[in-house]
Amino acid sequence: MTISTNYYVYILHCADNTLYTGITNDLDRRLKMHNNKKASKYTRGRTPVKYVYIEKVLDKSTALKREYEIKKLSRDKKEKMILEYKKTSGLNLEV
Repeated sequence: MTISTNYYVYILHCADNTLYTGITNDLDRRLKMHNNKKASKYTRGRTPVKYVYIEKVLDKSTALKREYEIKKLSRDKKEKMILEYKKTSGLNLEV
């Protein structure tokens, strides 16, 4: 298994219609961990979860800073960011 040196900031849509923001260097593994209730305490009772936003960054420090910026945003601003991401990314991520 190869772990990427790149990091990703992501937003999950949870089963209870909340949003969760986090970072990882392995998107597949992290989503499985969330859905298997072995990741964050927040998502354990809110599965299933799915990605609605993914942003690639260069390193862990940048990822942590970006995660903090996103977590400070209102729900409305996060939803607008997600909609814009869906339009420009070409990925079919659903909220």
